[in-house]
Amino acid sequence: MTVAQALRPPSRTLLLLEGRAVQELGAFMLLRPWLAAAPRGDGHPVLVFPGLLASDLSTQPLRGFLKQHGYAAHGWKQGRNLGLRPGVEGDMLDRIEELYERHGRRKISLVGWSLGGIYARQLAKRVPEKVRSVISLGSPFTGSPRATNAWKVYEFASGQKVDDRDRHIAGPLSDPPPVPTTSVFSRTDGICAWQTCLNEEGPQVENIEVYGSHCGLGHHPAAVYAVADRLAQPEGRWMKFDRSGWKSLVYPDWRRS
Repeated sequence: MTVAQALRPPSRTLLLLEGRAVQELGAFMLLRPWLAAAPRGDGHPVLVFPGLLASDLSTQPLRGFLKQHGYAAHGWKQGRNLGLRPGVEGDMLDRIEELYERHGRRKISLVGWSLGGIYARQLAKRVPEKVRSVISLGSPFTGSPRATNAWKVYEFASGQKVDDRDRHIAGPLSDPPPVPTTSVFSRTDGICAWQTCLNEEGPQVENIEVYGSHCGLGHHPAAVYAVADRLAQPEGRWMKFDRSGWKSLVYPDWRRS
């Protein structure tokens, strides 16, 4: 058994600490003036996918911020995310095609929270010519699918076995898509073992750590700033996230701990 396969879900203590998500939403509202300092967008379309059991309502704060910050941000428009049931993959590909054509065939950035980030990564492998970048928030795309506190919920909601997840959309989840790819994660995530959210870094692949919960990542101030910073990278001139200066206090580097 490999180390990745032996990973266990986060502890009960971390799971109980997921209540921080409410405070993180309050912090997001309070720190909007600070977040305004994030690099602004160039108007390109951004498609945001919600997590398991969530809908576009959960991503509204993030999408609202991105719209005000210079992006054409959109929800996935498929109601509640109940897993990769029959027809969902095709509907998501149709949504990408619709937005691609609506915005003058401009490439789309895909942002996904938890399970939504897995969708974003896999869809970018299917249509890389239409995707500008991918950002996942607390998405467990590597290691054992049971290294989360939500795998039984996934099986109940989707009616499918969690072990079958790699058979859908575009093969192994751990392989990054062929576009700039960022994983935002927290070592105090109470839902997913944080190690399952780590990319093997490469020239166009990175990981960004924040202090926070899993259920709050979509509106966590540091995560939102990181998303805006990544989306603002010029097309064709992507560079990895800069942790220097004040950012070193907000974005820890797990590799040096």
